[in-house]
Amino acid sequence: MSIQGKQLAVACAKAADETKAENIRIWDMRGLSNLTDFMVVCSGTSMPQLRAILRDVAGKVEEEHGVKTTHAEGKADTRWVVLDYIDVMVHVMHQELRDYYGLEDLWKDAKEVVWQD
Repeated sequence: MSIQGKQLAVACAKAADETKAENIRIWDMRGLSNLTDFMVVCSGTSMPQLRAILRDVAGKVEEEHGVKTTHAEGKADTRWVVLDYIDVMVHVMHQELRDYYGLEDLWKDAKEVVWQD
């Protein structure tokens, strides 16, 4: 049986962390968004790093938990990619775009999920 929800979000965050993604945060979006239950946001500072984060999050989550993305929007070259797992959306963003779009401010009513021990 594959994992879902909070467990999947944490698995995505841990995979991003292993690839040295920066400023990794998870928000519980239930009751705030009709699109997803959990949102993971992480940053990178270069195109190679963004590509590695995308590759490793998708690869490790599929390998370790048998869960594939249902859709991916964007490419590393656009500096913002969303991996869609239905109940979890993973935003991999260049830090410059993350600062510009301010997702933290947009979803400030969401409860942050503690994912590190």
